[in-house]
Amino acid sequence: MTSARIQLMFTGIIQAQGHIQTITRHDDDVTLIIDTGNLDLQDVAIGDSIAVNGVCLTAIRLGPREFEADVSKETLSCTVGLDSLRPINLEKALRLSDRLGGHLVSGHVDGVGQVIRFEPVGESMLLTVRAPHALSRYIAIKGSVTIDGVSLTVNSVDGDDFSVNLIPHTVEVTTLKHLGTGSRVNLEVDLIARYVDRMTQWADTPA
Repeated sequence: MTSARIQLMFTGIIQAQGHIQTITRHDDDVTLIIDTGNLDLQDVAIGDSIAVNGVCLTAIRLGPREFEADVSKETLSCTVGLDSLRPINLEKALRLSDRLGGHLVSGHVDGVGQVIRFEPVGESMLLTVRAPHALSRYIAIKGSVTIDGVSLTVNSVDGDDFSVNLIPHTVEVTTLKHLGTGSRVNLEVDLIARYVDRMTQWADTPA
């Protein structure tokens, strides 16, 4: 029996690195053809979701090692990395039977951050990102955050800036290795933090 796939849910554990092969523009929207590298597409059907640099996209055409997806003006306006030919992180939607190795990720980018520091510390890389101020309240030490689709643990927070450590394996298997000072990245904050914040607001609202 084939396990059901949970649409619009991911873990932030990158399954392959691919690259955007072609971009076709339709007024303010675009259609992408994405080379999926080593990502196994045998269990992917048209209409399934694939996270591309943390952005949930719907496959509208499939090939042996590629898929096609439409990206709206709205998505392009609130994300980065989908409008140029570049390497990208890929993850298929989570199945009910899959192991949750990272954290629950929706594939809906909350905002775009900017890298302000990226340098080696021992065998790891220290990555510091400045988040949009509105998102900072959801980022906490030892909490989870998604950067370009990669699930990471926050090590420190200073105002709108937060830092994570990238172990050599993460650097090797993701596109984060290509970042530098000034790079812009897609951010998705922890879903649980959003729900807790909403419940707190509700509790403070007079009946």
